[in-house]
Amino acid sequence: MNPAPTPITGPHIGTWMIQSYTRGNVATGEKSDQFGLHPNGYLMYGADGRMSSLFVRDGRRAPAQMIATDAERIDLYGGMIAYGGTYVIEGDLVRHRIDTSWNQAWTGTVLVRRFKVEGDKLTIRTLPSPNPVDGVESSSVLIWQRFRG
Repeated sequence: MNPAPTPITGPHIGTWMIQSYTRGNVATGEKSDQFGLHPNGYLMYGADGRMSSLFVRDGRRAPAQMIATDAERIDLYGGMIAYGGTYVIEGDLVRHRIDTSWNQAWTGTVLVRRFKVEGDKLTIRTLPSPNPVDGVESSSVLIWQRFRG
């Protein structure tokens, strides 16, 4: 029988609520709030080494009917990011090993992020890479607040 894995500890464990998502265009330096001023969503880090993230654009509109049209589905897809898998923290880096994703191109990959916890604030900075929505080379800063339900 295999022993139970040692639980991961640290100030990152728990549920975080997104506060902002600011994208910086690498070529121009232009910054934008790609998901609006008030995106909505959560990031969860478990002591078992699993993580998940789902956040959506501010002001996303519901489809006119229960079954979305193709155009409504495209708009909804373009206004969200969702993935889950395992994680490893190494210094100020976190590596998300993606098991499942809203964008199947991410499934099976590793996303490396800069990572900093200050009290109840978590800052994640993406390394320069093509933005998952439009492909423009970008680096983004995501600010999360500890969720205290």
